[in-house]
Amino acid sequence: MKEFSFSDLNRRSGDVLDAALAEPVSLMKRGKAKIVMLPQDEYERLRDAARSHEPRAFTLDTAPEEDIENLMAGFQEIIDEAERTPARRPTIGNRETEGA
Repeated sequence: MKEFSFSDLNRRSGDVLDAALAEPVSLMKRGKAKIVMLPQDEYERLRDAARSHEPRAFTLDTAPEEDIENLMAGFQEIIDEAERTPARRPTIGNRETEGA
């Protein structure tokens, strides 16, 4: 989510509004998020989901495609990090444990 200050909104309203048309935008005041601007269709989707009590838990068969993509990207980040980090054997005190 892009962040803009209230001053940015005053000075660069076109940039802020263009960004908000593409994705939610956070407006910050004194370093804290105060307002979120988002595209109308996203607002309506959230409003309608709240009204319909859309399930918050899914199976892989029923999950929205965007959620599955985000989940897979998160798994890939974990895998990539594990591949970059050398494996370390668990230790107790100053000794390596057996069979680890």
